Amino acid sequence: MKRNEILLIICIAIPLAVGALASLLSGGGMDVFSMVEKPPVAPPAWLFPVAWTILYSLMGISSYLILTADAPKEQKDDAIFIYGWQLLVNFLWPTFFFNFQWYLFSFFWLLLLWLLVLLMIWKFKDISRIAALLNIPYLLWLTFAGYLNYSIWLLNK
Repeated sequence: MKRNEILLIICIAIPLAVGALASLLSGGGMDVFSMVEKPPVAPPAWLFPVAWTILYSLMGISSYLILTADAPKEQKDDAIFIYGWQLLVNFLWPTFFFNFQWYLFSFFWLLLLWLLVLLMIWKFKDISRIAALLNIPYLLWLTFAGYLNYSIWLLNK
């Protein structure tokens, strides 16, 4: 296997592992989700792991494109730094929402994540337009997740 193929696999594996660990640590997250009152357009529980697997894979591919782009190292390091921060914030959200059931706090945490992802896309676009575009579905999903999170807080306070 070539060096870039290994790097691609590692780049995809990192966000998938972060998501898997967050899921494990949040335990019966979908059990909590099934018991709370939800807004009318809440998707079925099976959709969440499917959507997140796709989104984490796209994140990994986009980080690979940044790391292998022909751009100044400092610029790439700055973009990957924001990528890392959004991944950490993403990792913590399920614990706040599912384990602690801090719905309002989780909503504001999600807003922080949304802003970090927007900043990441902004940084990525100057290095690789494709890497930036690969994260648009992520930002859209987070927007929808924000609606769900806020609605769940309103309906269950």
